[in-house]
Amino acid sequence: MTDTLLADLEADARVRADDRGHVFHSWSAQALIDPLPVAGGEGSTFWDYAGNAYLDFSSQLVNLNLGHQHPDLVRAIQEQAGRLATIQPSMANDVRGELARRIAEVAGDGFEKVFFTNGGADANENAVRMARLFTGRRKIMSMYRSYHGNTSTAISLTGDPRRWPNEPADGSIVHFHGPYPYRSSFHSDSPEQETERALQHLEQTIVLEGASTIAGILIETIVGTNGVLVPPPGYLAGVRELCDKYGIVYIADEVMVGFGRVGEWFAFQAFEVRPDLITFAKGVNSGYVPLGGVVISDRIAAHFDTLSFPGGLTYSGHPLACAAGVATFEVFERDGILERVRDLGSRIVEPRLREIAARHPSVGEVRGLGLFWAIELVRDRETREQLVPFNASGADAAPVAAVAAACKRDGVWPFTHFNRVHVAPPLVISEDDLVRGLDVIDRALSAADEYVAR
Repeated sequence: MTDTLLADLEADARVRADDRGHVFHSWSAQALIDPLPVAGGEGSTFWDYAGNAYLDFSSQLVNLNLGHQHPDLVRAIQEQAGRLATIQPSMANDVRGELARRIAEVAGDGFEKVFFTNGGADANENAVRMARLFTGRRKIMSMYRSYHGNTSTAISLTGDPRRWPNEPADGSIVHFHGPYPYRSSFHSDSPEQETERALQHLEQTIVLEGASTIAGILIETIVGTNGVLVPPPGYLAGVRELCDKYGIVYIADEVMVGFGRVGEWFAFQAFEVRPDLITFAKGVNSGYVPLGGVVISDRIAAHFDTLSFPGGLTYSGHPLACAAGVATFEVFERDGILERVRDLGSRIVEPRLREIAARHPSVGEVRGLGLFWAIELVRDRETREQLVPFNASGADAAPVAAVAAACKRDGVWPFTHFNRVHVAPPLVISEDDLVRGLDVIDRALSAADEYVAR
């Protein structure tokens, strides 16, 4: 990589000019951003044209599970492009069918069919459509602390502030409070009590909204961007019981946590629960070519045996994307990725984050599984006042921005959101790089400690 990292300032200027002149960026005030021009990447590292290399501790947008430029995925795309670059979804295709079969196999008993989409948002859109058609009901329930995508219904399902400027959209969405033991909405004093009270709240909301009007409950198995909130013991099983009791479809949003992120093919498998519909994207092929989908339970799939499903996309199950997906399965199986993630998470990440939490007064809590963790930052451990306010921006967000800047100066690109730093490196990261990245975060948190109440 030495030759690659030689500075090319002329290219840097050209890329910046084209980007600033012509690219309209998502979630941004266009005149207030300065996107980093990226020249290349390899494994867990990417670099810019100025010769600066960064350890990718966010897997880009928590999608690059197998890292940058994985040779098996690149080769699969090249070979597929050489023999059949694309074909419409109404025709059968070898890699599309093979990938669907492999996904169904790892999803477990009761799942045989997969509907492919272009990404996570339209996966959630189509899962909601299936639930509504299957039940004949309209309402969908989702958590306030959630993100489900930027298309019309998906952004309505989203609980975080990105929903607000997009309202009104789908008026049949009902939000509820999910479990969050560290900041309990239910004044709980244990994970078990949080489960009990959160389920009581959910059932009360179902009853008050009218159970006969509710088609589905859509839940991120582990809440991602909004906190890496691991459900407390028994919560997901309780959701399953409520769905069965009231005839509601349980939809598991696995877009961020599926395909190995927490050491399971799908995160719900760590909680011994089975949803009715599973949405996925990101890690299915590390985003090398856009791909998402819905894994459909047999009873819901059978509903459409003689009833036409009113949905589809031109690029559904694109051969290039599916070829990378098949290669992903081969890499996971050959290299023991799931076992590796569980080992690194329990042996390195968790104990190191516990040490960091004990040393830094700005750390209120660390939580997570596998290679998916959050460091929650506070001004006061006793009151749990957030280091930056909810939905902070500008000067209010400066303390966490200072932590992120310190990480970048030290060669690590972090994932930050509101008052948290997330740890989500590629699943193929070396042990040395994983330790190095955690060391950098450890040092960077000194910037957050400066804001702690004395």
